Amino acid sequence: MNELAKHASLPSAHPHISKLDGFLRRQLVAQMSALRHGKLILHDALGTVETGTPSQALGDPLVTLHIRDMRFYRAVAANGSVGAGEAYGDGYWSCDNLVELIRLLVRNRDLLDSMETGLARLGGWAMRAWHVWRRNTRQGSRRNIAAHYDLGNDFFRLFLSDDLMYSSALWHNGDTLEQASQRKLDAICHKLDLRPGIRLVEIGTGWGGLAIHAASRFGCDVTTTTLSVEQHALAVQRVREAGLEHRVTVLLKDYRDLEGRYDRLVSIEMIEAIGAAYMETYFAKLTNLLTPDGLALVQAITIEDHRYQQALRSVDFIKRHIFPGSFIPSVQAMLSAKTRASDLALVHMEDFGLSYARTLQAWRERFLAQLTQVRSQGFDERFIRLWEFYLAYCEGGFRERSIGVCHLLLARPQARPVEGHWSSV
Repeated sequence: MNELAKHASLPSAHPHISKLDGFLRRQLVAQMSALRHGKLILHDALGTVETGTPSQALGDPLVTLHIRDMRFYRAVAANGSVGAGEAYGDGYWSCDNLVELIRLLVRNRDLLDSMETGLARLGGWAMRAWHVWRRNTRQGSRRNIAAHYDLGNDFFRLFLSDDLMYSSALWHNGDTLEQASQRKLDAICHKLDLRPGIRLVEIGTGWGGLAIHAASRFGCDVTTTTLSVEQHALAVQRVREAGLEHRVTVLLKDYRDLEGRYDRLVSIEMIEAIGAAYMETYFAKLTNLLTPDGLALVQAITIEDHRYQQALRSVDFIKRHIFPGSFIPSVQAMLSAKTRASDLALVHMEDFGLSYARTLQAWRERFLAQLTQVRSQGFDERFIRLWEFYLAYCEGGFRERSIGVCHLLLARPQARPVEGHWSSV
């Protein structure tokens, strides 16, 4: 019997621990007995539990959890991994390295999936019903986008790069976040062969970083659209301050309502917000907006093909607390939808998921260094902890390659993309 099993068999004899919490603790500890590829140390009012099979030669995670409130076990039992994230926000537990914890759990995906059964299955049904309500109709999309991006421009300025790009940068050697972000923008513009006279349409403005970069450095004319009132206002201001009103038009419009024909199209990490049910609508719109010789570049966060359907049926921490109405597509799902709905051909694809891990690390470090300013903007401790968990949660996933990010360069039938422009570095 290993150390974990010994502790799992102990009754809840502590006078201040309820029988329910003691029972739920024993259940979770028993589940954790199957941990592999790393080591977990858990401290709570009932003692210390150690489990796992670490191998320092492989760089396996070593993680210590401190359970500060036994309600943690109820949260996990009721809502699985989402409940664990909520309990972190409530201060029920802390961890010496959140990213390494996520990496350890990702390496034990079957075990992680088992946490979503039992009582957590009931919570999962409720969250799925809530997620369905967040469907990305035209009205629903505005509501979902506002829930995240309208937290305020001043908030996002605290941790993003100077160009306010809220998407993966492209890192090389000793880049700063600002350098890596500029590298990504240059890569996109080169892949699309942007130059003076080119008409570019962008689905998902952000705060105007790509539109300003493309217009100022590559001389093209840009039409860009967003659903976020906060983003639209600041993007318009930044375009005006850059003296680019004659080249950049910023719209507050649903992508489905865009009109006209353009030589190039770009969409940076916006596909995740459209909803899985609208992927064919999205790719059909890309086609309709492009001239017969046009090119499109889609930057997308991706999930492994074999886990896509399972992910569609579940609601994780990100869907519940960070990006309501969102989903993560797989490469195959995107290509299948593209094939059904358009004549676009995939001519180049590049994955750079580890760059996203470095981007998230930089955002998290900047965010945690600006907590005084975060609080001064009216955000409470629960919000701060939920955002810390969100950034670490995503970073761990990218480091373990359970999620990735890619560029899909797509071409209409008469397009002749220049292969020499495809290199990102």
